[in-house]
Parts: sequence; C-alpha cells; structure tokens
Amino acid sequence: MTRIDAKFAALKSEGKKAFVAYVMAGDPNYATSLEIIKGLPGAGVDIIEMGLPFTDPMADGPTIQLAGQRALEAGQTLQKTLDMAAEFRKTDDTTPIVMMGYYNPIYSRGVERFLVDAKAAGIDGLIVVDLPPEEDDELCIPAQKAGLNFIRLATPTTDDKRLPKVLQNTSGFVYYVSITGITGAAAPQASDVAPEVARIKSQTALPVIVGFGVRTPEAAQSIAAIADGTVVGSAIVSLIEQKKPVAEVLAFVKGLADGAHRA
Repeated sequence: MTRIDAKFAALKSEGKKAFVAYVMAGDPNYATSLEIIKGLPGAGVDIIEMGLPFTDPMADGPTIQLAGQRALEAGQTLQKTLDMAAEFRKTDDTTPIVMMGYYNPIYSRGVERFLVDAKAAGIDGLIVVDLPPEEDDELCIPAQKAGLNFIRLATPTTDDKRLPKVLQNTSGFVYYVSITGITGAAAPQASDVAPEVARIKSQTALPVIVGFGVRTPEAAQSIAAIADGTVVGSAIVSLIEQKKPVAEVLAFVKGLADGAHRA
C-alpha cells in the first residue's frame, strides 16, 4: 500500500473528500518553494502534486508554463526536485507526493535510475502527461513494480471505447480533467462533471479526483461533492507569481482545502 492508498483509505473512513494542491517545484526559487510545500499539509492539503519544470509544457496553460520558466531560470532541475521531496520527508512521512510532469527529463536521466531515486526521495506517484497507455512499458509498468502509483488523466473526450485503456494500468487515483483544454482555463460546473465522474467510477474502484479551473472554496466544495476530491493548481501558482508572502499563499490554500473538506 502506497501513501496515496493509505491517505484515501483514511479519508474514506472519516467520510471526507480529498484536497490536492499543485505547486511547481522551484517556483519562484528553491527555498521559497520548499517553504510553501512544507506548509501545505498544515493548510489542509491531503496530497501534494509537485510539478517538475520542463521547457515545453504542452498541456499547461500560461500560469503553469510561466511557473516552470521561473523555476528553470532559478536553477531548478530534476535532481533538485527530488532533493526537495527528500527534504520534505525529513519532517513529514505521511503526506503523499505525486510528481507531475513530462517524460523527457525522466528519459534523459534513465528510467531505472529515476525510479530508484524517486522512491528513495519519498515520491509516491507519477503523472506523466505525454505518455499514453500505449507506452505503458516505458514507465508506467516499471513504476508500479518499483512501488510508485502511476496516475492517469481522463478527459471529457475520453469516450467509452478509450476509457478501459486509460484505466488499464492506472493506480492511486484517476485524475479527471473537467474541461477540454489547458490548465487554469474556464471553471468547471459540477452539473456537467457529475455524469462523467459516475461514468468513470462505473469502470474502476479507484478514487476519482477532479481538476482544472477550480479557483474558489465554493468551487472546491461543489466539485469535491460529486467526486472523491478536487485539485487546485493555477489559482495557487498565480499567488506565487504575484510574489505574495508564503503565509498568504498558505492561507488561500487552507480556504480551498476547507471548502473541499466541507463537501
């Protein structure tokens, strides 16, 4: 059982929904980013999604793209991102960390070496947006064997024919992208999302977490209510971009987490 599995089991026993927060590792710099990440569990975050900065983030909207650029310009690397996770683990051995990014930096390091290092650093799961199920032998299956969850995205365009393929080797949870398009775009409507979540849940026992476009405690509550939880990324990253104090960023996150936990 991974930390992700354990977290969802604990939340279920408490009758609570999950709140997942995304931040870009190294944005705006290593020290500030680490301070924010260390503060997330205290702000009510159940699972941390740690973005791995990459030069060509094709699935990300402008907010996340700029965060990646800032992190890269500040010297963030794959190694520093793993170091950040290891540093976090010195004081928190229970909050799951999912690394989210693209395959190129992992491929460049070498899959076998990366998986050993990621496991040692305390990473629990991977979301690699540019590796389709057809490429599961590349990373997904080796990651599962190494004890890491491999989390897949489902979208409004994932039809009934495609969905079983998407779910085939997925573990940890399913990330449902509530809108067609890039991160940080239009806000999702719970009434539109609910039937899609039900459709996915009819084909898997995994928790379904909904993200993209959630920006307020009210939205977090309404989306979490029709799923197993919600993810917020761009709205948090926007505050970091505005150079808001860490305490202000974490207070904003707490409001969102409280919203999701009211669901």
